[in-house]
Amino acid sequence: MDPKPSTSLPPPPAKQRRRGASTTVDALGNDILCIIFAFLDVVQLIRCATVCKSWNNVINKLKLLQIQYHKQTDSVSLSDVSSCSEKSINIEMERLAMEQQRLSLEEGPVDIFQWKGHSVGINKCRMKMGLILTGVGDKVMRLWSAERCKRLDEYFLPDKAPLIDFDFDEGKVVGLVGTRICIWRRIGTRDLFSSREGLFTRGLCMRYVDPQAVVGCEDGKVRMAIAWQGCILGQYHVYPSLMRQLIVSGSSLGSISISDLSSDQQVAALDTTSSGGGIKALCLNPSSYLLYAGSSTGYASCWDLRTLRRLWDTRVSPNVLYSMHHLRNDKSTLVVGGIDGVLRIVDQNSGEVLSRCIMDDNRKHVESFNRQERSC
Repeated sequence: MDPKPSTSLPPPPAKQRRRGASTTVDALGNDILCIIFAFLDVVQLIRCATVCKSWNNVINKLKLLQIQYHKQTDSVSLSDVSSCSEKSINIEMERLAMEQQRLSLEEGPVDIFQWKGHSVGINKCRMKMGLILTGVGDKVMRLWSAERCKRLDEYFLPDKAPLIDFDFDEGKVVGLVGTRICIWRRIGTRDLFSSREGLFTRGLCMRYVDPQAVVGCEDGKVRMAIAWQGCILGQYHVYPSLMRQLIVSGSSLGSISISDLSSDQQVAALDTTSSGGGIKALCLNPSSYLLYAGSSTGYASCWDLRTLRRLWDTRVSPNVLYSMHHLRNDKSTLVVGGIDGVLRIVDQNSGEVLSRCIMDDNRKHVESFNRQERSC
């Protein structure tokens, strides 16, 4: 009697098994990774070091960053590599990163990403830590990933009071809602804390530097509220705008004043007579102690807060300038935006316009110039 035939299927051919098997980058091993990393320059190595812990360990263990750094300085002896401190490497890496950023803004191609974030127009946004917070046009604020343009979270207003301005940090979103301050927690349980009504009358703008929320009001004064552990303790002092121990404020009349944080007394006023127009944007670079201002007449101006001396004053646009920003620790480029829809890259030290990015629904292009072209 023949045995009962087996119902199990035969094993797949070897080629089919190999095709279905998945291989990850971990299968390369540290030796192969080291060979690959040896072909990269410093900027590419920095990017690879931030991918994952295993890649970071390989790059640090073999001192690849130090070797590349000394190749650029024509010094590659083992004693130089071993004596190179991590602090000096980090400083040099930051300098190279800022230089790459400047070159890409001044001469490189620019990709413009647009997406519909709200059902109505929005007139406020904040960007920090690779995140963008948008709102004010409707009754909700939305948090987006700047890299993927993907919505990450939403924060709804508690009632019909208008959202005037907002700011955020790692753990919370702070909004100026009507005549009060509201705080939404970003981490853990989603709680909403609100101050009493009438805490701020006719507020126009707000900035948040933990734990102070600083509000500029229509009467020309700036008031501060203290937010501690998610709760609002109430109004604390009357100030213009916050910067460590000093407060810098700009008005619609065109004046810029500096006040002392502890005494609430004005200590200096900056000369703004040449540019004219009201101050629409202020930007401080704490790395260089330079203050930048944008006016309603299209002028961008710069002052050194250590000497209170104006360094340059340039009309970069024929229209109103509404925003000025730069990367943290970047002492070279300043991005300026205005009502004409043109994004301008300005040299922080001279006020020279390095490039322009024209943003339009039908055309998206960049005009880049070098100094030789501009001088002709």
